Amino acid sequence: MADSLPSGPPSDPKPATATNSPEEATTTASSTTTTSSTPEAELPAVLPVSVFDTLVLTASKILHKEPNCVRIDDCNDNSRVVVVGDVHGQLHDVIFLLQDAGFPCDDRFFVFNGDYVDRGAWGLETFLLLLAWKVFLPQRVYLLRGNHESKYCTSVYGFEKEVLAKYGDKGKHVYRKCLGCFEGLPLASIIAGHVYTAHGGLFRSVSITPSKRSKGKKNRRIILNSETKPLCLGSLEELSKARRSVLDPPWEGQNLIPGDVLWSDPTMKSGLSPNTERGIGLLWGPDCTEDFLKKFELKVVQSSYLRLS
Repeated sequence: MADSLPSGPPSDPKPATATNSPEEATTTASSTTTTSSTPEAELPAVLPVSVFDTLVLTASKILHKEPNCVRIDDCNDNSRVVVVGDVHGQLHDVIFLLQDAGFPCDDRFFVFNGDYVDRGAWGLETFLLLLAWKVFLPQRVYLLRGNHESKYCTSVYGFEKEVLAKYGDKGKHVYRKCLGCFEGLPLASIIAGHVYTAHGGLFRSVSITPSKRSKGKKNRRIILNSETKPLCLGSLEELSKARRSVLDPPWEGQNLIPGDVLWSDPTMKSGLSPNTERGIGLLWGPDCTEDFLKKFELKVVQSSYLRLS
């Protein structure tokens, strides 16, 4: 259920306090308290818009250069990799986690598995804090995309409303910049060559074959049509070629892999089948997990939708 967030123009922002690193900003934020009765619109702006723009632009350039499935291979026997699931705007939980697990450093990696925004009241602060860490230590902090990093989810579950409440007249600009940054988030990761991590999980193979050429001498091109075949598991090569820069991953057509990776659920029933409950993505069974692990010499599939029974 989406949280109800207050709306209305924010009061004049107070000057932001400069910090030297995300670690300092994290520590400072953890020591700042506000009463729960304080309306969101009366809180100071998260960041001046110019600072926000610079942070998002810098982070987006880094993210867009990363492949769809990032490989984290700098680990050694002394390394620790912390994988974090849905944080959904729970800023103070993220701050506690960073302090408790230890801040990112040479031998400590963090992989955040998406869903930074919506539901919680501090989605924007949470996302910006993690972007700052990404800029500060791009080879130690990895931000993957979740299904809530989309235009549809953020318009339904609270993030858009949160941004408009906090930035007033500049809210639409800030929201659009966040959506653009979401498009650059990688879809999955492989940790130390053995752990496949994605918000949803496995994905289908999408075979595309050339059809007839369009008539006419001008603008000749090959029209591509996806074949209708029984569902089968996709490959890491197909994942690498998928077009992730879409605000809302499609539920039909040729670019189905991003939707599968973000929305698919594990099930105890064997095989692959359409995820009719969600209306997008797949259900994949234990046999699919086993096949995927063997085919790509992996040991673990880590999904944010896995639940212990």
